[in-house]
Amino acid sequence: MARNEGIYRRPDSSLWWINATLPNGKRVRQSAGTDVKEDAEAYLAKLKLDAYRETHFGIKPQRSWQEAVVRYLELKRTLRSFSDVQRICRFLDPYLGSMMLNQINGDVVWTVVQGELKKGNKPATVNRYLSTMRSLLRMARDEWQWIDNFPKIRLLGGEVERDRWLTHEEADRLIRFCAPHLAALVRFALATGCRAAEITGLEWSRVDLNRHTAWLNKTKNGTPRGVPLNEDAIEVLREQIGQNLQFCFAYKGQPLRADVTNTAWHNALAKAGIEDFRFHDLRHTWASWHRQAGTSCDELKDLGGWKSRTMVDRYAKFATENLLSAASRIERGGSGPNVVEFSRFRHV
Repeated sequence: MARNEGIYRRPDSSLWWINATLPNGKRVRQSAGTDVKEDAEAYLAKLKLDAYRETHFGIKPQRSWQEAVVRYLELKRTLRSFSDVQRICRFLDPYLGSMMLNQINGDVVWTVVQGELKKGNKPATVNRYLSTMRSLLRMARDEWQWIDNFPKIRLLGGEVERDRWLTHEEADRLIRFCAPHLAALVRFALATGCRAAEITGLEWSRVDLNRHTAWLNKTKNGTPRGVPLNEDAIEVLREQIGQNLQFCFAYKGQPLRADVTNTAWHNALAKAGIEDFRFHDLRHTWASWHRQAGTSCDELKDLGGWKSRTMVDRYAKFATENLLSAASRIERGGSGPNVVEFSRFRHV
């Protein structure tokens, strides 16, 4: 038998439930989120009022920041950086958790910025929060159509770009002090520029040693890509044959975790006398070496699997051979005529 419209109780729940058709034709079957009948009736009335105003007056119902976060996290769940997104949303909750989306204005953004700076956070950290806010609000406006506009959110200046890489001598020293399984990861990262998770997750079924190619199906940006393997990378892989039937890199026969910055990593850094260095900086080292060797930015972009040149252009400073001829034009002892001597005029 069809249930009457309105609110009702379910045998398996202490809450009131809603079964109704709203003025915009939308059918609603959901929990009212309360065990108080009057509150459930008020919530149903609000749903009907919001639907009526939206249908007849074009007034969108108000949506909360927390409601938006729930949907946003659901859409971001497949990202490898999902835990970071969750963490940032938790940090933003004290500022925005009690607000509706249309209440978020420039003053609110200013409060977030000042609050985080007073905690001692650097501009780079604050910018991560602002970027997440901007991404969520843009999605709420453009895709969900929950709001018509949101405040302009500018990132803070003064963010220092990390520029940490190793010389060949430092890299050799680090490898020498690494345990064998860790040294293999380091050598492969320096040969291919692959990230830690891409290396530890690499399977033999995705490697062709004869064609000098590996195929990554799980990357940071979600786009599978092929990785050309130079002789250094091939040598590392051949040394791993037989350790694990599925994964290329293993320790005592067991696959390695993606987080390789453990005690063994920190001990190797200390013994090698290398400070302020992360495993991901091996990728920066690889890219820096390539640019110093004359690899173009476009080639480097394809090698590293970047979707745009933005991240690659940071390494342009390492290649100066294209400017050498320009720099030599004013050399002392040069041909001389390249520099034009201008007469000095004096006005009478």
